[in-house]
Amino acid sequence: MKIFSLTPRLLSLLLVGIWSAPLIQADPITFSEVTVLGTRREVDSLDVGASVDRVDGAVLRNGPGINLSESLGSVAGLSARNRQNYAQDLQLSIRGFGARSSFGARGIRLYADGVPATMPDGQGQYSHFDLSGADHLEVLRGPFSALYGNAAGGVIAIYTADAPPGGLIDATAEFGSFQTQRYALRVGSEADGVNYVLNATHFSTDGYRDHSRAERTTANSKVRVQLAAHTRLTLVANAIATPEIQDPLGLTASQLAAAPTQAGTGALLYNTRKSLSQEQIGATLESDLGDSDRLSAMTYAGHRQTRQFQAILKSVELASSTHPGGVIDLGRDYRGGEIRVADQSRLGGAPIMTTGGVSFDVLEEARRGYLNFDASGLGNIGTLRRDEGNRVQSLDEYVQIEWQPATRWNLTAGVRHTDVSIVSHDHVAPGNITSLQYGATTPIAAVNYRLTPYAALYASLGGGFETPTLNDLAYRSTNGSIRGLNTALRPARSQNFETGFKFMRGATRMTVAAFYIRTNDELAVKANSGGRSVLENIGPTDRRGFELSLQQSLGRQWTTTVAYTALDAKTILPYTACAATPCSLVTVPAGSRLPAVPRNALYASAQWQDASGRFKAGAETVGRSALLADDRNLSSARGYWSTNLRAALTQQVAQTQVSETIRIDNVFDRRYVGTVIVNESNGRYFEPSPGRTVMAMFDVAFR
Repeated sequence: MKIFSLTPRLLSLLLVGIWSAPLIQADPITFSEVTVLGTRREVDSLDVGASVDRVDGAVLRNGPGINLSESLGSVAGLSARNRQNYAQDLQLSIRGFGARSSFGARGIRLYADGVPATMPDGQGQYSHFDLSGADHLEVLRGPFSALYGNAAGGVIAIYTADAPPGGLIDATAEFGSFQTQRYALRVGSEADGVNYVLNATHFSTDGYRDHSRAERTTANSKVRVQLAAHTRLTLVANAIATPEIQDPLGLTASQLAAAPTQAGTGALLYNTRKSLSQEQIGATLESDLGDSDRLSAMTYAGHRQTRQFQAILKSVELASSTHPGGVIDLGRDYRGGEIRVADQSRLGGAPIMTTGGVSFDVLEEARRGYLNFDASGLGNIGTLRRDEGNRVQSLDEYVQIEWQPATRWNLTAGVRHTDVSIVSHDHVAPGNITSLQYGATTPIAAVNYRLTPYAALYASLGGGFETPTLNDLAYRSTNGSIRGLNTALRPARSQNFETGFKFMRGATRMTVAAFYIRTNDELAVKANSGGRSVLENIGPTDRRGFELSLQQSLGRQWTTTVAYTALDAKTILPYTACAATPCSLVTVPAGSRLPAVPRNALYASAQWQDASGRFKAGAETVGRSALLADDRNLSSARGYWSTNLRAALTQQVAQTQVSETIRIDNVFDRRYVGTVIVNESNGRYFEPSPGRTVMAMFDVAFR
């Protein structure tokens, strides 16, 4: 596939008519986008030599506010797909990184109000992201991700909105298909230099498939205190509780064809399910140190408890006394902090900004495994089979320099050094201790050139570093007969090049990017059986891609958005893997495409509002090419198109605003598979998406 064949021609057409526009004679910019992720300070994204997108809170609230997948389709290069299974998280990836993960996000750094949601081993959780109370969300892709540490694909950061002047009380109720309900209450105020917001949400659904009931309660709060004229303190706290989420598991091709709503094999027999709770706090102090220096200090701590029941056969668990069992029980305590200093001065008469910092993160995990049956029957906690104490800590130092030697030019260079240490103590077999040390230095460099006040060209390159997570390291064998972490795994290392074009003027925003990524020692599944995956490092992989994003307002009533991603991700060398149980080695040929990564993805939307702005109606279409389900590319889910409609009516009475919204997803009732479980044993790859669904939302806000 010649992904890059159109890029030079397209760029040349886009540049016609703007190259010759003198910088000093151009009209003022009326469309601007402020970003933080690229430079760790608020700047116009036209001055950042990286792919970075901002999704405003109003867009995030176009959907029901239940999942990140509702509102991130407009970000090129990012794939967020709903599994219709709240026990397994979304399938979240950036440029293909993270696509194979079934638990949370990997290969992507996550932040909520500046507090890391990614652990030092690289495993991230986004269940506490507050969509209904967000001011905006930012997505960073490409080489600049290296400046955020242990991640290869990119960064996603969400920021909670401040309370508006005069205060706010906002209540929401939603009702939809499959007995889905969501209730939210948001309150906030500002007085005497203190701004606070509190948002509480309860969500429940019976689910599209059999055995997919879910319930979730979340709370998120932010307090911002102006301590002095140039010093402010931000305190954040959030919590999530899901007492029991049923897990319908994946389906085989024959099960999918027979009844896509059915639960997978063993789900009902073993009552597969998951429960979790998380509590987290964080504090950030920001202060100006004179006219040119700025200090930022952040600290956080939290606890996450997860218990998951799997459908591993009783006979399999009893076949070996060392099998770790069909119930996973994880208790995680985590904490960390970061200190960052920014200095603004001049070099050669031109402005230069230097940012340096140190971060330290610790994760302490109690990992236990139990049989998933007892004397009273299946689906219960049985005998303890696995008991480990795992500790991961990371220490990162970084520095970034931005220099503007001329009016049109911005040069950026940076480097980050990361050390990750992992120690595991086996309490079932005392004295069995395994430890690993990972380290990397990842540089980046970028150049950004302003063609006009409205347009810029950029190019960037850099390294990437991604360690195996504790979940990746958990097993040396599929039956647990070999104890300890998989010390044979090495971190994946990437070389990343990207070039792009940005244009923002009036009501038009356009970005184009082309990239090439070579990754060595990428992780892949070597063997998968009995609920246990043993991973291995494979040879190099290549990712070549093209991204286009266009937003256009037509007058005061129409707004259109288009986002397109073409991604060709392939292995370079053949490697061997187990194809069955017991293990039967097969060769995965060179040129095999990476599973769960669509080759083409398109998002298009249009929204209309009347002259008063009180009535809005919109439509969006999402298209995805086929999803491969296994490394050998033998099984796949076919591509699909899906169209969603939305209409909202708003009334304003004095200080009270009332709105009613109706949303119809998959309006043409198409049948398709939205996600796949990569390399799932016994061919249970497929996770079907529902047909036509309806959601009604009601909101009352007092300001």
